Amino acid sequence: MELETVKVEKEEEINVILGQSHFIKTVEDIYEALITSVQGIEFGIAFCEASGDRLIRYDGTKEDLVEMAIDNAKRINAGHFFIIVLENAYPINVLSDLKNVDEICNIFCATANPLEVVVAENENGRGILGVIDGEPTIGVEEEEDKKWRKNLLRDIGYKR
Repeated sequence: MELETVKVEKEEEINVILGQSHFIKTVEDIYEALITSVQGIEFGIAFCEASGDRLIRYDGTKEDLVEMAIDNAKRINAGHFFIIVLENAYPINVLSDLKNVDEICNIFCATANPLEVVVAENENGRGILGVIDGEPTIGVEEEEDKKWRKNLLRDIGYKR
């Protein structure tokens, strides 16, 4: 087995959701989940089939995001995975809806951080083992940090 990491190419402010799915209708169901989650959401989706025609299936609302999803899917090139690139929404706004899509098996990450995908390859094909999506921690929050975090979540409307 050979291992490699594949860097997800994206602009800094773009959020990415990377997951595993199992059926050709994945793209349509993800599209429907996203478009009904957030008004004004813009996104691109690419899904790699691991059997049958083994095509990259795709859709989205904005051409450059669709192309970004396809380009990353081509480079990662692993079986039965999807990549979503988002603008005008955050993963927290859509993850619950995505988790309710029947054919989604796993979500590896939802991040705007620099992202690398750990891919394994053997005689049977390629698969995603996991992701690297951030830097190591450098400490533990103190009371002032905790206060800032709680205030931020209330200021942006995620907590009351």
